[in-house]
Amino acid sequence: MGVFDLETTGIDVETARIVTAHVGLIDMTGRSIVEGSWLADPGVPIPEQASAVHGISTERARAEGRPAAEVVAEIVAAVEAVFARGIPLVIYNAPYDLTLLDREARRHGIASPVIGNVVDPLVIDKALDTYRKGKRTLEAAAALYGVELFDAHDAGADAIAAGRVAQAIAARFPDELSVSAEQLHRKQVAWCADQATSFQEYMRKQRDPAFVADPRWPHRSADPSM
Repeated sequence: MGVFDLETTGIDVETARIVTAHVGLIDMTGRSIVEGSWLADPGVPIPEQASAVHGISTERARAEGRPAAEVVAEIVAAVEAVFARGIPLVIYNAPYDLTLLDREARRHGIASPVIGNVVDPLVIDKALDTYRKGKRTLEAAAALYGVELFDAHDAGADAIAAGRVAQAIAARFPDELSVSAEQLHRKQVAWCADQATSFQEYMRKQRDPAFVADPRWPHRSADPSM
């Protein structure tokens, strides 16, 4: 399986920039067998809140990071190379990472990545263990499924842990997940849409009558106002 994760300057996919990234492969045992990692100078200051999460300061990114355009082009190429081999790519909360990568590519005049089959442990976990209480973060999922995550919010550690969580979910729910990568991809499209509808209904009843949840997965088309 392929694994992919980004650490960035913020949570808004329209404005955030890539700081670090990891694209790799894990084998059937969860062992990392191919690794590609990047550190970019995003070209903008990294907010202190973001630095506190992933540990990369503006100063370090400027001193050690490579130009953002070069890094983004290489990440896009690495992601496409995984898909070109017919390998599914594990991305925890895929709409965030893939949408942000798309926006960065557009920002630097790079063709948006061609997307293949994606495995999103967040969507699958919600679909198969819908009523479990508690957080659905990668750290929480790793703890629940017995996956070690020593360095949370390091792109490499998070990417590999997400892959292992996906494998653990597959082992726990073999009847539901014994399908092809293409079938699983289609299931996740439907599951994410259902989850967005449910969340929207909850938010409209409890907090904001005008709240809208985006149902699109695994990525979201560009904002026409950009």
